[in-house]
Amino acid sequence: MAPKTLEDFIRDARSRIQEIRPDELDEMIENHDDLLIVDVREPDEYRLGHIPGSLLVPRGTLEAAADPRNRHRVEPLCSARGRTIVVCCDTGARSALAADTLNQMGFASYNLAGGIVLWEADELPLIRD
Repeated sequence: MAPKTLEDFIRDARSRIQEIRPDELDEMIENHDDLLIVDVREPDEYRLGHIPGSLLVPRGTLEAAADPRNRHRVEPLCSARGRTIVVCCDTGARSALAADTLNQMGFASYNLAGGIVLWEADELPLIRD
């Protein structure tokens, strides 16, 4: 068996998750009070522009952040079980992996297809720090 590539991991994750378009997320933000947006990019990427109200949880820390028994847990994420979660990154690849992981951990999450790149292309709001 050939070794897996990053593209293989992303394709596998996408086969197990649901993705939504930026316009669908924009509508969810308007109509869904119990929504949590999790941005899995690195802090410097997040500062360049993120969706208003999103929670930064870098991909490399996700499993620990989502585990309520871990000392590195992130309470807003841990307490989001039962809520709708949309995961985003720059292009939708890291967030596909993250959405798959969160779903395996018992969360109900979606991936933002195309990520912040498509969100910004659709001229939807971004916060820049």
